[in-house]
Amino acid sequence: MIRRMVCFRNLLQSLRTGPVVSKLRSSNCYTSRTASSVQPVVEPSSCSEDDYADLDWDNLGFSLRRTDYMYITKCSGGGSFEEGHLSRYGNIELSPSAGVLNYGQGLFEGTKAYRREDGRLCLFRPDQNAIRMQIGAERMCMTSPSVHQFVEAVKQTALANKRWIPPPGKGSLYIRPLLMGSGSVLGLGPAPECTFLIYASPVGNYFKEGLSPLNLFIEEEYHRATRGGVGGVKSISNYSPVLKALGRAKSRGFSDVLYLDSVNKKNIEEVSSCNIFVVKDNVISTPATNGTILEGVTRKSIIDIAIDHGYQVKEQCIPVEELMEADEVFTTGTAVGVATVGSITYQGKRVEYKSGDGCVSQELLSTYMGIQKGHIEDKKGWILEID
Repeated sequence: MIRRMVCFRNLLQSLRTGPVVSKLRSSNCYTSRTASSVQPVVEPSSCSEDDYADLDWDNLGFSLRRTDYMYITKCSGGGSFEEGHLSRYGNIELSPSAGVLNYGQGLFEGTKAYRREDGRLCLFRPDQNAIRMQIGAERMCMTSPSVHQFVEAVKQTALANKRWIPPPGKGSLYIRPLLMGSGSVLGLGPAPECTFLIYASPVGNYFKEGLSPLNLFIEEEYHRATRGGVGGVKSISNYSPVLKALGRAKSRGFSDVLYLDSVNKKNIEEVSSCNIFVVKDNVISTPATNGTILEGVTRKSIIDIAIDHGYQVKEQCIPVEELMEADEVFTTGTAVGVATVGSITYQGKRVEYKSGDGCVSQELLSTYMGIQKGHIEDKKGWILEID
């Protein structure tokens, strides 16, 4: 009894001062690591592993829902990241002079954990997110975790929040890794400390339209990225600049905004948070990733699937005129999946596209989802089972 009281007192203190847990063991027992020993501070839950959080799984949408745990680790002086730990989800402490707050030195990633019909939990190509974070970190002058540490951290976060992974077919657990310059810096320069943090939230469809076709608006006044900038990496600074154009478009009834290149203002680039594809006859085209366009993991996967299905895929500049003459248009992204575009409006002209059954996007989505769900053999090694 005394030991239990001491453990409980230590747990309360840890909730005030920092990490609750350091490592997710295979027995689902959470532990706190010190320099000399590993002592359990939270006993395993008495509930079944198959129990779910109390949510309306049929109406998830895409909004933040507080889950149980987050992962965190730090790195100082350009060295390696220390061993990470799981903590109760909650606020973090940052200096007012942190690099991420003053100079926007930060990156984020997005991946998902899925629950299959046989109960297995899976991740989809998390190594690609790790590699992309490394590329972005180099551009933003930050140290990044190794691919192994990144993937292991994502696995730990998913398993710690297992009860928040939706039932099969109801959605997924969206996992958000963050890399930020957390060290104090006054003059312009890289932060002396970096923090790698992961949190998660159960989600359904990204767009309020659900599975209905999207209505996009082509923006001419504002631009998402410029040559020589950071449009090709997942910098946090890429997203808030689109909010004004996005808000304006949504107020007029559009789903999202499609941006043009900032130099010629005639070639399409990206939607606010996803890549775009154009279909004409048997050819699928998508803007080339030339430094202003993010190389999405879903984009890369859909290109591979399309080639396997016998389509000719071109990564090239796509003029607006070519877009307006397309048979079909769709978008891809971790958050959005594969979303059909029903119409695009440009300079007051609205063009509608093919949608519904028989579309190329639905064919590719069916294979993409089939691989994730285990209905189609994963011949490319994309799926990582974690449970």
